[in-house]
Amino acid sequence: MANTLNKRYGLPTAIAMVTGVVVGSGVFFKAEKILSATGGNLKIGIVSWLIGGLIMLACAYAFSILANRIEKVNGLVDYAESMVGKKYAYFIGWFTSIIYYPCLTMALAWLTARYTLVLFFHDAADITGGLCMTLAAFYLILSFAINLLSPIIAGKIQVSTTVIKLIPLFLMAIFGTVYGLSKGHTLENFTTVVEPVKTSTALFMAVCATAFAYDGWIVATTINAELKDAKKNLPRALVFGSLAVIVIYILYYVGLAGPIPNAEMMANGQTAAKSAFTAVFGNIGGTGIFVFVIISCFGTLNGLMVATSRGMYSLAARKEGPKPKMFVQVDNETNMTPNSGIIGLFATMAWLLFFYCSQFSSFGASWGIFAFDPTELPIVTIYSLYIPIFFMMMLKLKDVGVFKRFFAPALAICGSSFMMVATVFSHRTYVIGYLIIFAVITVAGMFFAKEKKKS
Repeated sequence: MANTLNKRYGLPTAIAMVTGVVVGSGVFFKAEKILSATGGNLKIGIVSWLIGGLIMLACAYAFSILANRIEKVNGLVDYAESMVGKKYAYFIGWFTSIIYYPCLTMALAWLTARYTLVLFFHDAADITGGLCMTLAAFYLILSFAINLLSPIIAGKIQVSTTVIKLIPLFLMAIFGTVYGLSKGHTLENFTTVVEPVKTSTALFMAVCATAFAYDGWIVATTINAELKDAKKNLPRALVFGSLAVIVIYILYYVGLAGPIPNAEMMANGQTAAKSAFTAVFGNIGGTGIFVFVIISCFGTLNGLMVATSRGMYSLAARKEGPKPKMFVQVDNETNMTPNSGIIGLFATMAWLLFFYCSQFSSFGASWGIFAFDPTELPIVTIYSLYIPIFFMMMLKLKDVGVFKRFFAPALAICGSSFMMVATVFSHRTYVIGYLIIFAVITVAGMFFAKEKKKS
């Protein structure tokens, strides 16, 4: 076993990591939620996609400034250590290892399973029940095995699925818009509101939903130590990848307004995306393209598993966290972090079980404030954890221009703060339940940090 990772990824893989992890999962899942949150008001929906995208771009650009200066083991943890300090870096490393990355990975496994079942079932109970969760667990194990046995193959999967996942998005953006204009659905959907809602509340809820769809770009920083010429390639990947995602999402959302009326889209719920593809391309064509949606979700899952597998390694490489000598090990043949990956897999499985029990089981209603949605709240938490890093950039980066030192971090702070406010309006009392569990896991992380000091 070795303790260092080899430089094996280039700029295409880094850009594919940004666009591949972000694009092709949440956009299919959250488009229907945003439509419902806005009462079918497409204009508010598009504004929410734009705001969420600009927040992502502002944060990505701010981190690209740090990526051009810092190259260690795990981008986000490295930036936190450099700007705020080792204790804060450990706190973020622990949070991303136990909550953030596992929750994202769990959600993508569930989405992949859900859309797989949409091909065969129309009953919502079949799509979200125990069968779906079992299939999700299978996808998690499969993705973990691919990354464990051959990271090179995992990297090729990431690049290839990025190309594949763009196909349904561009097809719907182009043909959905043309179809909608010819049938009159696009004009009708833009001028008709299904259910009138309060604009401010709808906007907050919709922007909060975009957090999941846009999230994942920070995952690209986890391959910092494995990226060739990382100080140049990682900033480029973050900025260009983020811009591409914003354009793709808005075009897809507009195209989605073409196939069927918004009221029907909102009523279809679980099968809304497939209904739209079928309306434009027919049963056979729509089903075939929907297979690409499933592949795109698995590609996103694959990229997230890369980050999840390296969570504990990023702490152990700094001689922090529980059993650093064990979790710092890197397999000589595969250049993979097996021990760290196993912990990541267990954490992901635990969150999958929590997700099922709190959201879909018969006793989920009795959970009260603890029945929160783990596909959104951990994502918004990461935005709040960015703020101290951005603030310290303004204090410490004395060798850069005014724009990079003050304007870019300040803009990122405003965007992150907006996302936090949107979360409170959207999730309300469930935020309290999430913060309690967040606090318990954080205290456990502090315990391990103290145990290391004693030893």
